[in-house]
Amino acid sequence: MFLRDGAAMDYEVEELERESVYEGFLRLDSHRVRHSSFNGGWCEPIVRERLENLSAVSVLLYDPERDALVLVEQFRVGMMEQADPPWSLETVSGFCDRAHERPGQVALREVQEETGCEARNLTPIGSFFVSPGISVEQIHLYCAAVDSSRAMGVHGLAHEGEEIRVCVMPRAEAVGELFGCLCSTSVLIAVQWLEANRQQLLARWAGQGVSGVTRTER
Repeated sequence: MFLRDGAAMDYEVEELERESVYEGFLRLDSHRVRHSSFNGGWCEPIVRERLENLSAVSVLLYDPERDALVLVEQFRVGMMEQADPPWSLETVSGFCDRAHERPGQVALREVQEETGCEARNLTPIGSFFVSPGISVEQIHLYCAAVDSSRAMGVHGLAHEGEEIRVCVMPRAEAVGELFGCLCSTSVLIAVQWLEANRQQLLARWAGQGVSGVTRTER
């Protein structure tokens, strides 16, 4: 229950019907629902398709010693006919699709699989919904320390159709490329978060013994 204009409102939803529409790489269900109205009572029923069973992690890899980010580049089908070329430069990411794994465990595994690097001092940034109008997907976003001098090559799991190239970019350059070559949700949020919280992060990592970080760094 929230207060709107000084008045209490009950936020309620009732699912009237649910149908599986498609299941392949993604699963799509159709939902017939009704929900409470801001004017009181119920709104008329609506039908909405929704992408199901999606949860993901994304990790911004930062090298404090070289003041650089380790990013990954790969083909993205959603960018076909929308961007030229349809390759995206972004943070390490992956679905939480293995039973009994927590998001932090998935994050560490994905860093190894996609970059060959070891992520240290995994730091939660927060979680957010990607596109709540059509999907249940929620991304758990992290920042981690990494040695960018070891970041190179092409990685990914061939049996999952992955071909992922590692890219190292100076932090200042990455800030200048926001909404340019860096144009996907996780990297946009994470780089801006790093800019706003970098000093606090460096102080925290210094206390945890991260190489290349001092308490007085500016």
